[in-house]
This record gives sequence, C-alpha cells and structure tokens, in this order.
Amino acid sequence: MSRDRGRRGPLVAGALIVAISLAGVGLYWFQPWKLWQDETVQEALPSVAPTSAAAESTASGDPSADSAPSPTPQDPVTITQGSFISHEHTTTGTVKLIRLPDGSHTVRLESLDTSNGPDLRVWLTDAPVKEGEAGWHVFDDGKYVNLGKLKGNKGAQNYAVPAGTDLSGLTSVAIWCDRFDVSFGAATLA
Repeated sequence: MSRDRGRRGPLVAGALIVAISLAGVGLYWFQPWKLWQDETVQEALPSVAPTSAAAESTASGDPSADSAPSPTPQDPVTITQGSFISHEHTTTGTVKLIRLPDGSHTVRLESLDTSNGPDLRVWLTDAPVKEGEAGWHVFDDGKYVNLGKLKGNKGAQNYAVPAGTDLSGLTSVAIWCDRFDVSFGAATLA
C-alpha cells in the first residue's frame, strides 16, 4: 500500500501544477478583474493652433506683430455622428467623426460607458451595425481602420484617423475586443 501512495504523490503534484498553470493562463487570457475596474478618460476636443505670419512674428519677438491682425481659428466640424448600441456588453454614448481645421480627422467618443475588457480597440469600419448577437462578429469581415487601444471604458476620448484614410464607405465605429473577436458595442455614423 505504501507503494501506491508513493506513486500517487508525483501524479497529484503534477496534476496540481497543470491545474495552477491552466488557471494562470485562463486568468491572463480572460482578465476577469477588468469587469470591476473602470478607467475614466476625459479628453478635450483636439485643437489645431493657427499658423500665420503674425503668429510667427509674435513668437520671434517682432514688435510690429502687435499691429498685425490675429488669425481667426476655424472650429472643428462634425461630419457624421451616431449613438452606441450594445453587443457583447452594455455600451452607451455617442461617437462623432470630426474634421479639424487643419483638414485632419478624429473620431470622438462622448459619454462613453461600457465594460472594461482585454485588448479593446476602436475601429472605424464599413460594417452595418446590427442589434443583438447578429452584430457581434461582423466588424472584422470587411474594411476597417484600427484607431488604437480604447483609452478608457468611460468618458470622452479622441482617436486620430490616419492621414490618407479613405473615409468613403466607413459608416460605423465599433468598440472591438481583439482578443475574442467580438464587438462590445457599435454606432452607425449618419
């Protein structure tokens, strides 16, 4: 009988090591603690400083710059906007595609409220936004532009659209979990 106990000891230790290893990998992969962690980000709308001879003269200390007319900054223009609907996790807030005075574009999330999760991204896509489970997996089927990691699961955030991006046909924004290929929520831009 002592011989059987001697054999079981290494088997139990091996099984315990495997179980602990699997639990560690599972915790890393799913990161369940993020469901209870909120990260709030409150960014102001990006602005572009006006450039002109007057601004450059002022910066160089030219005394005649005081008499030069100051440039009028242009305001950012909202091109399209929409409201988030929930997919894998409850997601609310609005999204705007904004053209800045310098001609660049940014995607702005406002009043965002979603769950935190592993490897969340903001995608500008051509996929139609569908309610329920039908909309969970559609955003990686077509054309999309990855704007970067989600900065926080709550608040107001800006994501620069890469220069040269063809915006025609990009009609939605998704909060995409890249690890599990699923949308947390999405909005149609109209």
